[in-house]
Parts: sequence; structure tokens; C-alpha cells
Amino acid sequence: MNTSGNPAAADFYAGRSLVGRCADPSSLGQTDRLSACTRPITAVIITLNGATHLGRVLESVGLCSERLVLDSGSTDGTVALACAAGARVEQQAFLGYGLQKQHAVQLATHDWILSLDDDEVLDPEASDAICRLDLSDPLACWSIRRRTFIGAREMRHGPWKNDCVLRLFNRQTAAFKPLMVHEQVQPQRPPQLLPGSVAHYSYDNCCDLLARALRYAPLKAGLMHAKRQRVHTWMLPLRGLATFVRCYYLQGGWRDGAAGFTVALSRVIDATLPRTMLLLGEADEATKSSADQRHEKHASRK
Repeated sequence: MNTSGNPAAADFYAGRSLVGRCADPSSLGQTDRLSACTRPITAVIITLNGATHLGRVLESVGLCSERLVLDSGSTDGTVALACAAGARVEQQAFLGYGLQKQHAVQLATHDWILSLDDDEVLDPEASDAICRLDLSDPLACWSIRRRTFIGAREMRHGPWKNDCVLRLFNRQTAAFKPLMVHEQVQPQRPPQLLPGSVAHYSYDNCCDLLARALRYAPLKAGLMHAKRQRVHTWMLPLRGLATFVRCYYLQGGWRDGAAGFTVALSRVIDATLPRTMLLLGEADEATKSSADQRHEKHASRK
């Protein structure tokens, strides 16, 4: 783990590796059994204060030979929960979403990787389908439909209606792009679609959704600044309007009522606020500070 240049992180993580404690055979439980799948799979999950849903997430990937949790300093009992569930736990100061997830992939025991967030629960249909897969081809990879919830309400329309994410791949032929946010796996072959779905419990309520969009704006502004992306003031209202019309009307977000309106509004923030920061000269500061920002729960995905 690299904490050079960050004394506070070095102090925090010194002596904090939990691998030995969690690898006690008496505490491994179901993860010590042979996987029911055709080949061994490691489930990798990055966490920071993810105790709310982590228990269900780990239970849903009991099919995997190994469940690896890469934590970045949780204080809410996440680590204890993961240990009690029999997961292997490692610690790493947050590197950005893409690098953090790729680090977890590299720590895995097995080449086949099932990557989930700490608020994504695999359903039984998907679990059964994974167990039946032919994993003899390392170039093969699979995406899965993601059902996103705001609180207890599923968003059935709008930009999340047909949300599919690549979640199962072989690390010898695919890897996460080193992006600070909106990370994604880069495969060598288009993914196949798995049956079933993952339930994505990312937002507690509509305020949480909008607050997340605001918090991620500096990260996106920093990325745009690093790419020297050009922005024009006159385009901001047009981009915002086009985004809202697409999400709320064309993609049917209005069918989800006020929650669908809030989702469209969060997309308008995502489309316009980072560009506004770039025009105001605030993106450079965002770039410098983004490396020190820790992840909370992952934001709205594209």
C-alpha cells in the first residue's frame, strides 16, 4: 500500500492490515468451501462505511470461492461485518474509483473476477446463471442488468431503465480504466448479458441523489481540466435543457413521478456544473484536491 506523501494516511493505515485476523480458518465460514461454479471466482468489493448493505452483498456472492473486501478506512463496522461474514479484508487508502477497483482485482486469488459495489445485491437468478457458465475462454466477459433504487423505490424508467454493467471478467484480458469517477472495465471482447440482475441501493432518498451529484462535480471538472476540454458558456443552458428532455421525457423518467424528475435534475447537474466550474477556473483546484477525496457510495453511473 502506497501512502507516501500522505503522513496522515500512513499513520492511519500503519499496522491496520486485517488479512491475518480475517483469514483465521475458524472465521472463514462459507468462503472456505469449494465454489459451486465451474471455475473459482473471486468477488471483489471496495468499501468505505458500507455496513448498511454489505451483509446482503456478501451473502449474495456466496457462490464465489473467495470474497475480497478492499476497505479504505471505514468507521461504521464495515470491516467487522466483512470479517464475520468470512470475507478476506485488505486496506488501501482511496486511489480513485478505477485504480481502487483495479487494485482489488490485482489482490484477488483467482483470475475470474465478479466485481460489485458495496450496495449491489446479486439476485438468485444471476447467481445460478454464473454457476452454469463455461469459463474456459479467458476473453469472455458478462454484463448484468442493474436495478437502481432511491430508498425503497425502484426507478423503472428514465436513464436507468436499461442500465447494464460489466461485472464478470477475467483479469488476464480485462481491467478497470484508471478513472477517478465513472469507472468501467475495458474488455477485449463485447460482453454477453447474464440472466438476472443486481439490485442497486445507492441512494437513501432524493436529497441524497442530488447531494451526490454536487459532490461529484469537482471530480468530473478535474478530469475535464486534465483533458484540456474546451467549454463554451452559451452551450450550458442548451446542454442542460437537452439532458433534461432526454432523461425526463424521451427516456420516460416522468413515469417514475417526482423521483423521476429528481433523477433528471441530477443528470442536469452532472452535465452542467463541472463545465461551469471549468469556465470559472475552479477545475484546477478540484484536480489538486480530488486525490484526497474519499469515496462514499458510488454516484449515478453512465
